[in-house]
Amino acid sequence: MRYLILRRIVQLSILFLFIAGNYYGWKILVGNLSSSLIFGLIPLSDPYAVLQMFVAGAVVSSNLLIGTVVILLFYGLIGGRAFCSWVCPVNIITDAANWTRRKFGFDMVAKKTPISRKVRYWVIVVSLIISYFLGLAAFEFVSPISMVHRGLIFGMGFGWATAIIIYLFDLFVLKNGWCGHICPLGGFYSIVGKFRLLKVKHDSEACTGCMKCKVVCPENQVLHMINKESLPVLSGECTNCGRCIDVCDDNALGFFLKVENNKKGDKNNEKND
Repeated sequence: MRYLILRRIVQLSILFLFIAGNYYGWKILVGNLSSSLIFGLIPLSDPYAVLQMFVAGAVVSSNLLIGTVVILLFYGLIGGRAFCSWVCPVNIITDAANWTRRKFGFDMVAKKTPISRKVRYWVIVVSLIISYFLGLAAFEFVSPISMVHRGLIFGMGFGWATAIIIYLFDLFVLKNGWCGHICPLGGFYSIVGKFRLLKVKHDSEACTGCMKCKVVCPENQVLHMINKESLPVLSGECTNCGRCIDVCDDNALGFFLKVENNKKGDKNNEKND
């Protein structure tokens, strides 16, 4: 469980630094997930929020633009969709729902999800259209990510209701419902991280086909090569959470940093589980 533990340490550490910055005046990390400063010098901006602002006709400051470039470069070149599993506080809620599903056998209730994972990309389009006509960053006003994050820093309030709704939705309505099917920010980072350098690679010779990796993976359609071919996970929908590596007793999965031009197997990456 090394990657799971490491992710929790990173998520909670980032949250603590935000709290310390806003309450105690620490300059390490000040702001929120939409816009923040590291050491009072390096701006970080949510590129999806900035895109909505731009479409809405807002004047975007130079700091926001610089912060957007920093984030896009990091996730686009290295991390891929790592924001979803290593930073986003909602990930802890959805992971808890997935654990409960497995623990009590709820996964056996429905084998096929009722909606496509492509819905999140349509949500991106719709949110940008609404932003254009309303003149505001539409998704930011209803974003569970912002609600939960602000709640954890300044007091939960309505954030508790948001967290409970997402937990129950993922548990009883749709497996990996929010992060895997609906969240437009996850869809945005899937597009940004398509050509990331950090990937999970599969070794078919070591693989015994136990499928433990596909059980725990929140985006198991990206593991289409399991027990078939030695391929890296090319799909940007992989969150680089490392859970598949954690549960693999065969050492058939692992992270690697490499530019690889292997396009084989990419055809099946967009399939729904």
